[in-house]
Amino acid sequence: MGRWCLRMVMALAIGLGLGSSLGGIASARAAGPLPIKVVIVTTFEIGADTGDVAGEFQPWVEGLPLTHEITIPGVRHPARYSDDGVLAIVSDMRGRARDSVAALILSPQFDLSKAYWIVSGIAGVDPKAASVGSAAWARYVVDADPIYEVDDREIPADWPYGLYSLDSERPNVKGDAQGSSAMVWKLDPGLVDWAYGLTRDVRLPDSAGLQALRAGYVGEPQGQRPPFVLQGDALGTVRFWHGAHRTQWAEDWVRLWTDGAGTFTMTDCEDQGILDVLDAHAASGRIDRRRVLVLRTASNYSRPPLGQPSFPRVFHHEGAAAAFAATFRVGGVVVRELTAHWDRYATVLPSAAAGGSR
Repeated sequence: MGRWCLRMVMALAIGLGLGSSLGGIASARAAGPLPIKVVIVTTFEIGADTGDVAGEFQPWVEGLPLTHEITIPGVRHPARYSDDGVLAIVSDMRGRARDSVAALILSPQFDLSKAYWIVSGIAGVDPKAASVGSAAWARYVVDADPIYEVDDREIPADWPYGLYSLDSERPNVKGDAQGSSAMVWKLDPGLVDWAYGLTRDVRLPDSAGLQALRAGYVGEPQGQRPPFVLQGDALGTVRFWHGAHRTQWAEDWVRLWTDGAGTFTMTDCEDQGILDVLDAHAASGRIDRRRVLVLRTASNYSRPPLGQPSFPRVFHHEGAAAAFAATFRVGGVVVRELTAHWDRYATVLPSAAAGGSR
């Protein structure tokens, strides 16, 4: 064989090799929808997806890692996915999260029928329940958007606050708000217990700044603990709120709508919308509603220490940074367990009773 022919054969071999490695993902996508094992829903990113100050999305992108980018029509931020079937999106905050999750579910790009979902983001935390930097797996998500509100200057003297259910006449009565939307979503107890059992001993970052932040919460033993993993319920409302009276309302509202079974722990702006959309599409078979987890990490307290003014709000850079880090540090354990043992979890939901492989 001449030298020219030898060079041509070698070039062809190298080209075929590169083509098979680089074209594997493209050919898999061309063959049909990408089968997804885990969907991670975050709500915002601060800057780039990698290499700068992290928001909610970046810890997942860098930690798993999620090396491939894909555009989903109707989702503003490019999504990321991995070769082992993990997909993560930025849903955007507040009401936009509904549109993004619906666009994902309806996209023909993916097969989500067996996917587990982890809604993962930062939140405010009730100092009665936990401390800044802590991570809570929700058992219930409660909607606080369908609500009546009285001007604070006109609240009746015997009312604790001016927020109350639709078609009721005073606070702490359910009324007929449930006719407007599903007000509470119960997550699969076995799945939540299993996720908590896998992660309850995960060490979360602490710092002198966090210690100073929680030091003022005298008489709040959970609020003064170093960051930890717990089970605690999420209250969703598109409006941001803060303060002692609103925290009391949130505690009462979660207790009311869960018939005393839930405990207000985290406050955020998206979970109620995301769960509502997932419920709406569950009957179609596109998603499995049982396979949903909500993990919220505390970036700030929902109120100041008792007896102190609400302003300035108790925000803290180190609190946000600790919350961003905790999302992946805790949630990543669950994702890796699911993907490592997909032969089992594809067909059978894990539960605390069955145990895991960790």
